[in-house]
This record gives sequence, structure tokens and C-alpha cells, in this order.
Amino acid sequence: MRKVWFGIGIVLLGPVIWLIWSPDNSRAQSNDWTEPFPPFKIAGNLYYVGSKGLANYLITTPEGHILINSDMEENVPLIRASVENLGFKFTDIKILLISHAHWDHDAASDTIKKLTGAKYMVMDADVSVVESGGKTDFQYGNDPTTLYKPTKVDRILRDGDEVKLGGTVLVAHLTPGHTKGCTTWTLKVTEGGKTYDVVIIGSPNVNPGYRLVNNTTYPRIAEDYQKTFKVLKSLSCDIFLGAHGNYFGLDTKYPRLKTEGLSVFVDPAGYKKYVEEKEEEFKKELAKQRTVQQQ
Repeated sequence: MRKVWFGIGIVLLGPVIWLIWSPDNSRAQSNDWTEPFPPFKIAGNLYYVGSKGLANYLITTPEGHILINSDMEENVPLIRASVENLGFKFTDIKILLISHAHWDHDAASDTIKKLTGAKYMVMDADVSVVESGGKTDFQYGNDPTTLYKPTKVDRILRDGDEVKLGGTVLVAHLTPGHTKGCTTWTLKVTEGGKTYDVVIIGSPNVNPGYRLVNNTTYPRIAEDYQKTFKVLKSLSCDIFLGAHGNYFGLDTKYPRLKTEGLSVFVDPAGYKKYVEEKEEEFKKELAKQRTVQQQ
């Protein structure tokens, strides 16, 4: 989750005009988070049902479906319409998962639970954030614009746990730093007689304002990011996906889907490059903060 800034205020101080940016409090972002996007089949029983900016994934099975990410309240009608436009019943969602406990990915979890009766499964280190409605988040807990309705977790997940439904198996990989329980999901899908390894990255981003050095609310944050990059580099990836469309180039890949088919999303090289770039960004930010700390 990245803080989004919206709105300009003008303050006159003598002859000087100051532009002051203020955070949006309405939750209706002036970006692509709530912009509809065509739902589509990625491969096998894996579908994209998110907005242009916030990625949601539907995994269908004969015993019901799995949804990854609930997003914001404004996104629920969009997600539901996407699921139903693909020919599936929204109420057949049996399991709700998230990539991490930031409000742009989990604020509507209580609503989706009530609409579907789905069991909510969350990585252990993110459970307190989810069940407090964001109040125990190490970075945003005191920011009222990021809080949401607390949601009861039905199953607490731990690193390496499997989520199974109707013959499909997802593996929860703890990739912490962005949140303490940030989760990268892996699964296998079969298309055209071939099986593909899918990786859905939780988030490797170091958000503006994150303290990587002497963070009293998250002392192990730097070590956790290092763990995350080690885990991400160890995963076998054919189909590269993530919690936001811009992680894996949704904008540029989707228009090619009709002519090029699944091969558009088979992108192990793109996955490797993305992870390497994000690790380099982390290392630079860590070095910068260490230098400032020593001065």
C-alpha cells in the first residue's frame, strides 16, 4: 500500500503562495484503484477480477472459490461484477485471502465475509492489524484515513502453510517488511496440458516514511526485508503476478492477451528483474538511512 495524496490547498503568506498537499480522507482515490478493468482468465482456474490498480484474483474449484484481496469498500461492487461477468457466483467464494494488511487490500474483508460466508485466512503477523481495523499497523496505525472495520480471522496462517480447496493448493510464503505478515502466494495452474508455477507477490516496496533503522515499532524491519528478497529469489516463477497491476505490467500485457494468449503472462525474466530492482531500491534506502543515522 502506498499513501496517496489528493487535493491542493492554497495559503497566502505575504507575497508567497504555498501549495499544500493534503491526504484524501474520502477513500475514493483519484487514481486507478477504483477504475474498472475487464475481468479475464489468466490460466487454468486462475482469473483476474481486480480494478486497474488493485489486483484481485479468483481461483475457481468444483467445491467453491478462493478470492485474494478484498480491497476497499468502493471496490466490492466492481469485484462482484467481475466475478459474475466471468460466469461464476460471488456467493460461491468459500475462502478469502489477502496479500497484506493495508487498507487498500483488506478494508472490505468484513463486507465480503458477510456477503459470501467465506472463511478469512491471514498470515499470523498481520492478524492483529486485520482484527484491529488497522490500528496496530506499525506505520499507519495512528492515521485515521487508513483505518477500516475490524474483521475476525477464521484461520491463522504461518509461513509455508497450505490453503486447499477443490483440488487446488496455494502456499503462503511469509515475505515481511512491507507489513509484518506480508504474504506471497504460489500455486500451480494447468493450461493446454502444461503446468505453470504462479507467483503472486505481496509487496516488496519500502513505502515513503518507512524507518529501516532504529524503528521502535518494528525493530526487525530491515532484516525482514532481507528475508523477503531471499524468499522471492528462491521461488520458481512462470506466471508473474502481484498485489498491484503495475508490479507485473498489467497495463501493457493485457492488450496483447487476445493475440498472444497466455504467453503474455509467462514472464520469469520479468519476475527476476522486478525482484532485483526492488531489492536494489531497498538497499539504497537502507544505506541512505544508515548514513543519516551516523551523522
